[in-house]
Amino acid sequence: MKKNYKIEVDCANCANKMEEAASKTPGVKEASVNFMTLKMKVEFEEGADPAAVMEEVRKNCKKVESDCEVFL
Repeated sequence: MKKNYKIEVDCANCANKMEEAASKTPGVKEASVNFMTLKMKVEFEEGADPAAVMEEVRKNCKKVESDCEVFL
């Protein structure tokens, strides 16, 4: 399953850090962040609960970029 999320991030480098953090989150098959459109596209692993996984994605993104936001 794939879903798109609105994000708030200040620069392209920060967006790259968010993408890397999201990609390493258990339950995420693939993640990509587009700084220009302020969107995060997430593909979840089979059987993963998107709501629970995205809470972890948000936490991991905040660890690398404290002023970012992922709107769930």
